[in-house]
Parts: sequence; structure tokens; C-alpha cells
Amino acid sequence: MRFRSAPPFADRADAGRRLAHRLAPLALTDVVVLGLPRGGVPVAFEVARALAAPLDVIVVRKLGVPSRPELAMGAIGEDGSEVLDRAVVAQAGVTNEEVREVENRERDELEARVRRLRAGREPPDLTGRTALVVDDGIATGATVRVACRVARGWGASQVVVAAPVAPPSTLDELTGADDVVVLRTPEPFSSVGLWYRDFSAVSDREVEALLAATA
Repeated sequence: MRFRSAPPFADRADAGRRLAHRLAPLALTDVVVLGLPRGGVPVAFEVARALAAPLDVIVVRKLGVPSRPELAMGAIGEDGSEVLDRAVVAQAGVTNEEVREVENRERDELEARVRRLRAGREPPDLTGRTALVVDDGIATGATVRVACRVARGWGASQVVVAAPVAPPSTLDELTGADDVVVLRTPEPFSSVGLWYRDFSAVSDREVEALLAATA
């Protein structure tokens, strides 16, 4: 896809500030902003700062199709939650054994990332609160869906998903959220990174620094 001008978002911080501007009129109460590591956290940081809300994370991992790891066939979350897109599994011809192999590998990585990012901290208590789940973009929706399940499991009374960009087809089928706020819904979509001028990789160290800055 080619733009007549530059992509709409300079970087994740710019996208976060624009997203916060859209979210402010909603007047959400008792909000906890939950970024999806790693790329969603710089966006969530700007949202949390603008809304004067606490920032934390929900650690999730995409389950990629073995032959096409960039294509999600599901996702897992840090409380054991899982979503699996049976249609993608069937279309890609992935066996049950292959699904289990991917799950086990990604579960190991998820648990290691939880240890790094939480450093012994307990997950946030969301009982009766609004969970604002933020990512830098939504492609298939698998990681956002599992994040919503985690937030519900942590006691959230309301779950709102927010992202700078997502395809309309994914939003039409997105479940688990009470509300969804997205700035751009392009068709065709292609990929999240295409909508940023700077989509550099985010490290765990950067995520740790942003969480520490709002502690």
C-alpha cells in the first residue's frame, strides 16, 4: 500500500497522544490502562498520562501458524486464557500436535516475559474497575481478545479496547469488549506497521522504563 503523503502516525507516542484525545470525552471512571507488551505499552503510556490513570500490562503472546508465524491462529494470556481461531487452523492445515507445540513454546516465552516485566509484582486488582486495553494496532484481533478475557478474570466490570488502527473486518468480529475505540479503520489494511513512520521494535527494557515512570 502507498500513501499519497506520509503514514498518519509519526510513532507510537504520537499515536498514543491522539488516542488519548479521542478517549478523553468518554469520561471513563476508575480506569486502569493496560498496555499489551511490547509495542502497545508506549501507546498506553501516553494514554495513561493524559487520563491521569495508572498504567500496567497484560502479557499476551500470539500463536502463529507454523508455516506462517506472522499469521495468528490464536493467542494466550498470562492467566492461562487462550483463544484459538479454528477457521485459520483448518485453512492452514495445522494439526492438533502442531497447535500444542506452538502453545508450549509461546507459554514458556510468556511466563519468562511476565517474570521480567512484573518483577514479583502481582497483577492489578481490577475488581469493579474499567480496564482500558491498549495496543499499537489490531490485525487479527487474537491478542486483544485474549487480553479482554484476562481483564475480566482480574475482576474488571467494564473492558474498553483502544488502538490507533485496525481493519474493519477484524472489528466486526471482535468479541469480549464493552466498547472499542480505533482512530483509523483502513481497507485494505495490510499491516499495523505500515501506518507508522517509525515502527521500531520496542524492547523489554523500554517497557520496564515506562512502567517505572508511572509507578
